[in-house]
Amino acid sequence: MTALSCQRSMIISPHALHDCHTDWGLSLPVWICCSVDDEIIIKKILSEHSSCGRRTASFLFTFARNFNITDLERAVTVTEFEMKLITDAGNQHTLKALVAANLAAVNIECKVVNSADQVLPFLKKNRFPVLELGDDEHLFSANAICSYILGQSETYKSSVHIDEWLEWEATQLQPFLGPYLAAIYGSGKAEVAVLESSLSHLNAKLDGKAYLVEDALSAADIVVWAALYPAATKNTAIIANYQHIQHWYQSLTSQDAFQQAVAKVTEGKGSSAFKASILAQPLVAAPKELTEKTGGDSPREECISHDVSLEEISAAREIWLHGHKTATKPKKRVHPLLPEEGAHNILITSALPYVNNVPHLGNIIGCVLSADVFSRFCRLRNYNVLYVCGTDEYGTATETKAVEEGVTPQEICAKYFELHKKVYEWFDIDFDHFGRTTTPQQTEIAQDIFWRLHKNNYTTEDTVQQLLCQRCNRYLADRFVEGICPLCNYEDARGDQCDKCGKLIVATELKKPRCKVCGDSPIIKQSTHLFLDLPALLPQIEAFVKKSSAEGDWTANSKLIASTWIRDGLKPRCITRDLKWGTPVPLEGYTDKVFYVWFDAPIGYISITACYSKDWEKWWKNPQQVQMYNFMAKDNVPFHSIVFPGSLIGATDNYTLVNHLIATEYLNYEDGKFSKSRGVGVFGDQAKETGIPADIWRFYLLYVRPENQDSSFSWSDFVLKNNSELLNNLGNFINRALTFLEKNFGGVVPEMVLVPEDEKLLAEVTRELQEYIKYLDKVKIRDALRCILNISRLGNQHIQANKPWVLVKGSDADKTRAGTVIGVCVNISCLLSVMLQPYMPQTSKIIQQQLNADEDCNVLTEGSFVCYLKTGHKIGKPSPLFNKIEQDLVDSLKKRFSGQQSKAEKENTAPAAATTGGAANPADAERLEKEVTQQGEVVRKLKTEKADKEKIDVEVQKLLALKRALAISKGEDPDAKPAGAGKSKGKKKKGGKK
Repeated sequence: MTALSCQRSMIISPHALHDCHTDWGLSLPVWICCSVDDEIIIKKILSEHSSCGRRTASFLFTFARNFNITDLERAVTVTEFEMKLITDAGNQHTLKALVAANLAAVNIECKVVNSADQVLPFLKKNRFPVLELGDDEHLFSANAICSYILGQSETYKSSVHIDEWLEWEATQLQPFLGPYLAAIYGSGKAEVAVLESSLSHLNAKLDGKAYLVEDALSAADIVVWAALYPAATKNTAIIANYQHIQHWYQSLTSQDAFQQAVAKVTEGKGSSAFKASILAQPLVAAPKELTEKTGGDSPREECISHDVSLEEISAAREIWLHGHKTATKPKKRVHPLLPEEGAHNILITSALPYVNNVPHLGNIIGCVLSADVFSRFCRLRNYNVLYVCGTDEYGTATETKAVEEGVTPQEICAKYFELHKKVYEWFDIDFDHFGRTTTPQQTEIAQDIFWRLHKNNYTTEDTVQQLLCQRCNRYLADRFVEGICPLCNYEDARGDQCDKCGKLIVATELKKPRCKVCGDSPIIKQSTHLFLDLPALLPQIEAFVKKSSAEGDWTANSKLIASTWIRDGLKPRCITRDLKWGTPVPLEGYTDKVFYVWFDAPIGYISITACYSKDWEKWWKNPQQVQMYNFMAKDNVPFHSIVFPGSLIGATDNYTLVNHLIATEYLNYEDGKFSKSRGVGVFGDQAKETGIPADIWRFYLLYVRPENQDSSFSWSDFVLKNNSELLNNLGNFINRALTFLEKNFGGVVPEMVLVPEDEKLLAEVTRELQEYIKYLDKVKIRDALRCILNISRLGNQHIQANKPWVLVKGSDADKTRAGTVIGVCVNISCLLSVMLQPYMPQTSKIIQQQLNADEDCNVLTEGSFVCYLKTGHKIGKPSPLFNKIEQDLVDSLKKRFSGQQSKAEKENTAPAAATTGGAANPADAERLEKEVTQQGEVVRKLKTEKADKEKIDVEVQKLLALKRALAISKGEDPDAKPAGAGKSKGKKKKGGKK
């Protein structure tokens, strides 16, 4: 027995408390009350010394450790004992206990009994599994057993979020999964549709995540996986349409702890082992609110449920009726944009792309597109925002590319600057200024910062060993050398950084180094260089990082990388290189060298702003009035959190330092990396060639934005998101609302007489809008996008529930009701057009054109849903916003960008035909020939019938996409003009063509 004494409070979830009282039967003198967060506070566990059994002591010890209640933890000691798990054969819930035991390295005796046997004398009906803990103490909840066993290991913590998932599995998933399992293991017939809502919810929560809670394996993953295992094993199609669930499920299933548990429960019998236990289990009744939403047992559409208060409803109604009178007008964008006194002045930069190559989709989402979304949002908020970017043109990368192409560095810069500019213009990236670093302003500002650092004694000299290629007769700068990483043994590490482990390295430390130009092994030779004395700046840098990351919005990876650098101790960083192409070093004795790109490149933000406005210092030397946001991928974090801020701090010239450091993880392509040389993945200039509009690319890249961990571009998921979220959800809602208004009310917004149902909808939409603003203010771009889709779902549900197509044929009151429903939905469409602007700017414009909406609606300062389209407003001509992406087109594109083209084919392809997409495919060509012919007939028929121009345009775009795919399948350049193009038309010759 163990003595306990504790005067501290503990917080546990209602789920854990339910287990504590119901399953564990604890007889502790506790006083409880509900807080606003629906958590249960145990005010006092024991008023005086008392005693408890081993299991209760273990329970308290586990919670003490998880909640850092050290005095309770010290007071509790747990006696070692053997736990016994009692279960019937093939019980899927037993998987939860066994996986937990395997992970926590806890020994459990497993006793298999007949489901009809009386296991415990005080139980009238068995409930398996049961965990026996000694002292006549037992646990009956499989989820509680899992949490309890896992809690024996310090590796696995408990949390409110984990408990929420345990409750979801028990109360939201099992009521529908249980009957489904009983059906497929009994009669063999069941509708997967009954699980759609649960699986959609789970899939959305796993988007971009490896685990359900905080990127770590927990009891939440175990119980949900175990619940799904017998269903997914019996019918693999159940999760086939849920990509994120698939990845998560397969990852868990492949782990030893899970495989061992499966082997023990199934005994090698496969899914059939579960049948007897599943059919013997009582079905869990669904909560009333769930059955009401789903209409009993019928398949259901995913519902968005908001518990809005009367105060929210009243406020939403008031804003709807009168908000337009006080609504703020959108601020005009007048260049040059400069900080204003008392305004919310925001300076946005995105990592400067290397000028030497074409950006791929990962580069685009990692910096320029993410920053573009945020800058557009800031303008909707009427913030005073300046967004600058440009090409990073100096350094080894440019020299390397120039050598490869046999031209000068200046020619390379000119060529690729235009290419980058065109790519970003096509993706609709709305910079305030897109510049370059090869400017006099760059030289002047970089040299000034250097002189200030030098005079403040923040530079040092040192002789370093460098690699010299004797064949090329040149020192090899970092990017001119490759080799084996000394830290992780990656074979193609660069001389400055390893792409695999992400560590910065010194070129001379590479194993088996090789010259990137000629392939020879270089020798080591000494050279004298200048260094930035980061150790001397460490106290100031550490104070800056601590303050900025605490007060600003730094992503988790930014905080981790910066703190790790500081923790490991800063070292002097070389800031010069033996190159010709770069900003010249002005110090005597070093004038034959240039500044190293990682000292020089971030200064490009400042010089590009200086090229934009002569008053650049109002942005860059004004930390009191300016908030700066840096957007980048995680590999750039060290230079933006340590090196660049350290340089500006050391310059002591009142420079504006980064307040918000936003870094993404990496976007991969399918199951691998993007590779231009191997033809793997879609690059910026190729996206346009697919015939798929830029807004669709923007939407998908932002939907899978790698915010918390690496994510992947997947063609199958790309099609799914377009055809489901855009076409069937968002586009369907807006088009059905506008089309109904045009057909039944002449395109004029009718009188709207709100009823409580409408007012509740207004409050629900307002809440989603406020969530959207909250997320984007914190640069949670992906979460904010979900709010847009939630609103369109709410609108679809409102139309479906009210059936205006029926009401409009009824009495005058019914017609008024139909007009109200559709009038509200048309205004929701207007709001969606504004919220979509940061994500899909062209789609936003099209919606507003179809609505004939005034530009004054493009503002989100108050976060309120205002009725901008009043009674009597005449809309424009509605037309479909999105097209279905056909699988045939996707299959051909997937093949084109898979890197399947042989090396010989690539070498024999002329530069002018570099965009043809690979070798000819006769089978695809024959099929596409037929499809082009059929689609051509569709277009000709529409033109003959003089159909609406919008409808013709849609079909023409389909035809052009098919023709492009046909050209690709033939190995031809899809952009090549046909023979004779541009010549005047002649009469058709007999037996021939024009």
